[in-house]
Amino acid sequence: MHILIVEDELGIVQFLQQGLQEEGYQITTASDGSKGFELIKNQKFDLILLDWMLPKINGLDLCKAIRIKDQKTPVIFLTAKDTVHETIEGLRAGANDYIKKPFSFDELLARIKIHFRTFEKEEILTLGSIKIDLAKHIVTNNNIEISLTQREFELLTYLVKNKGKVCTRNDILKDVWDIHFEYDTGVIDVFMNAIRKKLKLKIEEDYIKTIRGIGYIANDL
Repeated sequence: MHILIVEDELGIVQFLQQGLQEEGYQITTASDGSKGFELIKNQKFDLILLDWMLPKINGLDLCKAIRIKDQKTPVIFLTAKDTVHETIEGLRAGANDYIKKPFSFDELLARIKIHFRTFEKEEILTLGSIKIDLAKHIVTNNNIEISLTQREFELLTYLVKNKGKVCTRNDILKDVWDIHFEYDTGVIDVFMNAIRKKLKLKIEEDYIKTIRGIGYIANDL
């Protein structure tokens, strides 16, 4: 997931960037509203953390501009403004959430994860003839429903979300199994074999390739 931080306080930017990167998020930063707007025009972000008091274009106006271009990407205000009137003003501008400074990183992280889960519920992922309906928790291949266990579903979803990127076995253990210590990665191969058998992929439907000694990569053919 790619997060944009639009914030002019360097200390806050460094704190957020380090913490969120350690959680596995890709981070881009902008130090003023104008730079933030240029980035938003030219790139796709999965979530935007937005300060209210910004140079050049303030956060409120930037949020309104974001919503003209993009109705879906979650926007969270990080601001010292905390009156009821200001909170309502921020939400009316199109923000999804509002966190008062100073804030707990753990609270911010929890809010981010909630917004990502909400956003994911609207998605249907595709990989060639494979479709994953995240809201209904249904996987189909050539319009035939495939019965997967919870862990198989999570693993397949992870690979498809990272389509085109090599997913190492260690990354899969960390991000899918939530295991952050040394563990036998052979368990992943067992699950992958089960997924492939259930999908009944033909030779020309080799959407998930094994990278020997490293992991897996999912790609449309």
